[in-house]
Amino acid sequence: MKVAVYPGTFDPVHNGHVDVIRRARALFARVVVGVAQESGKEPLFTVQERVDMLREAVAGLEGVEVQSFDGLTVEFARRWGASAIVKGVRVGDLEYELRMAHVNRRLAPELETVFLPTSPEYGFVSSTLIKEVARLGGSVDGLVPEGVRVRLRRRFGGA
Repeated sequence: MKVAVYPGTFDPVHNGHVDVIRRARALFARVVVGVAQESGKEPLFTVQERVDMLREAVAGLEGVEVQSFDGLTVEFARRWGASAIVKGVRVGDLEYELRMAHVNRRLAPELETVFLPTSPEYGFVSSTLIKEVARLGGSVDGLVPEGVRVRLRRRFGGA
């Protein structure tokens, strides 16, 4: 059974992430979504909140599970018996993600990095953008799963 991990901060998860998860699941028998506990970023949501939001977003997707992790992505992948690390990439992400893929290859030659370009409708979406729009009172409808929309409104004082 081919297993892939899809690591990220997911602060918060958005529909672009969910799209990558669905597409990765079509390629692999099992996809383990890894929510990074420590990413060098100051998260809006706790790791448990991010795990919960992702689990809600992928509920009903067979062969997908969500786990938190700390440390190197390659160690997380090895722990789950993965053969690949999936990365969703927008145009601006490619250079950074390619460097990370080279580092991961150096650390774990047995793991492949699989780049999935974002679907056109999500090419502009990022967690940073989502948080900024929500913070300023704008609508994130259609950009995030419903549970995330509700949490963002609560966090930023909306109805």
